[in-house]
Amino acid sequence: MTGDLDNLRVVLVATRNPLNIGAAARAMSNFGVRRLRVVNPYEKAFREARSAVGAAGLLTKAEQYDSVAEAVADCRLVVGTTAVGRRDLQHRLRGLVDGGRQIKRQLRSAPVALLFGSERYGLSNEELSHCHWLMRIPTREEHGSMNLGQAVAVCLYELVRGRKTAPAKTASGKKEKTSAASRELERLTQAMLQVLHDSGYVKPRAVAAEEKLRRLVRRMELNSNDAEVWLGMLRQIAWKVGANDKKKDNE
Repeated sequence: MTGDLDNLRVVLVATRNPLNIGAAARAMSNFGVRRLRVVNPYEKAFREARSAVGAAGLLTKAEQYDSVAEAVADCRLVVGTTAVGRRDLQHRLRGLVDGGRQIKRQLRSAPVALLFGSERYGLSNEELSHCHWLMRIPTREEHGSMNLGQAVAVCLYELVRGRKTAPAKTASGKKEKTSAASRELERLTQAMLQVLHDSGYVKPRAVAAEEKLRRLVRRMELNSNDAEVWLGMLRQIAWKVGANDKKKDNE
């Protein structure tokens, strides 16, 4: 059980309140989850949180990142949490039980990132675009959002209860191929975006197009080998497009 949890990365994005950071870290310590990553936290809040009872050691070892892309680069599955509210989600949304089951399956063999957004705004569309799918804790509609520390505790409890340790296998009895890491998917996303820019399909600096493309790539559920094949094809296309452009310039 402990070995599986070593593959879990809890990622707090733009957290503002030291009490919430401390509560999240305390919940992690309660359930044996040790890998905390923070993205652009409010520095004063993060400093104060390091004195949290029972979790100071965990917070001292927390890894800081400037972007979600960097924080989840080594992960094969990235799951965002959301209260939904009035948002028009562009991802598959799973409930806590179903989502927890999927996360536990992946934890047996590869790193998983579980993202929690800021207390005021949650995860932005750009941050969500790095997720494979989203998970929601089933709260009542009149009061859908939860305190950050409580949300972390509920999600982690779901992951530790009734867990099994047998490796995931396919119907043929063989282990599943390793899913592509987030850094591989991001390289693929950027290569595809560059080809689309060069071909004139999308305009440069089209933020919405980049987010849409990033979500599309993650819905493909590629393994590492397939991601490498796609990347090779895109590089060949990019080279060919560039060569044709140079030929036209010389004519």
